[in-house]
Amino acid sequence: MTASPATIKDVARVAGVSVATVSRALNGAENVLPHTRQRILDVARELRYSPSGAARSLITRRTDTIGALLPDLHGEFFSELIRGIDQAARARGLHLLLSSSHDDASEAAAALRAMNGRVDGLVVMSPHADDDFLSQNLPPSLPTVLLNSGVREPSQRVFAVDNFGGAREMTEHLVRSGRRRIAFLGGPAANFEARERERGYRAGLPAGARPWLIEGDFSEAGGERAGAHLLGLAAAERPDAVFAANDIMAIGLLGALQAGGVRVPEDIAVAGFDDIPVARYISPALTTMRVPIAALGSQALDALATALDGSAPAGPAGATVMPVQLVVRRSCGSRP
Repeated sequence: MTASPATIKDVARVAGVSVATVSRALNGAENVLPHTRQRILDVARELRYSPSGAARSLITRRTDTIGALLPDLHGEFFSELIRGIDQAARARGLHLLLSSSHDDASEAAAALRAMNGRVDGLVVMSPHADDDFLSQNLPPSLPTVLLNSGVREPSQRVFAVDNFGGAREMTEHLVRSGRRRIAFLGGPAANFEARERERGYRAGLPAGARPWLIEGDFSEAGGERAGAHLLGLAAAERPDAVFAANDIMAIGLLGALQAGGVRVPEDIAVAGFDDIPVARYISPALTTMRVPIAALGSQALDALATALDGSAPAGPAGATVMPVQLVVRRSCGSRP
C-alpha cells in the first residue's frame, strides 16, 4: 500500500508549530524566526513535502507563470523569439505558458481569456492586437507587454523593431548596388510589421520611381508563388531585385527562381528581413536586415518581470524601438 503524500498539517505537527507558521516560512515571510524557519524546512525535506501550487498561488496571489501569445510557434523567427523569452523567464525562476493564435483573431481572443487567472502577466505579439481587441480581451489589471504592435496610443509597454527604417535602408542599399527595378514582396495586409516594411520600401525608392508590389503572406510557400509569378513574365519584364518582407519568403522565392533557371544575383537580386539563422547557410547566402529576435523577447520579459516584482514599472507606455542592421551577403550581388 502506497503511503499518502505528506501534507502541510504533517509538517506543522512534526515541527511543533502551527499550519500558519509553516505557510509563512515556506512562502518566505519575514515574521518567522530564523531557527524556526530552518526547522520547518528540515522537516519538510525529511517528509518530502511538496507545497500545492494552487494553494500557494491563493496565498501569494502569484502563479510565477508568464503567458506568451504569439501568431505562430512554427519557424525560425518564432523559435528565436521563444528562446529569448524562455531564457529571461528561467533566469528569474518563472514558468512560461505559450499559446498561438494561428493568425486568427477569435483564437487570439480565446487564448487571452484562457490565460487570464493562470498567469501573472502577458507578452503579446498579435496582428489583431489593436486598441479595441485589447480592451475587450485583456483585464486592465493584468500586466502586459506588447511586441511589434500597431496600437496607436498604447497603455502598455511596447517593444518593436525598426521595421520602417530597416526597410528603407535595404531599399536604398539595392539602389546603390545599381538595381533600378526593385519589387517588394509584402506580408499580410492586416499585419503591422508588413505595412511598416512596405512603407520603408516606398520611402527608399528614388524620386519618381514607381513601387512594384507583389502580394505575400510571410510564408515560404508565399515566396515560391511569387517566384512562379515572376517566372511567368518575359525576362525583360522582370524586376532586377526583389526585397521580401521577411526571410522565409525570400528563401522560398530564391529557391523558385533558381529552379526556374534564373540566376541569383546575376539576373535578380534577392533580399529579406529578420536574419533568421538559416539565412547565412543557403546558397547564395541571403542579404537581409538583422533583427535582434532573441533580445526582443528577453527584453520584453525582463520589463514585465520587473514590474511584477514591484521594483519598477514595466516602463512608460509607448514603444521602445530596437535598431536593425543591414547584413550584406551574396544574394544581392554586393560584396559582403
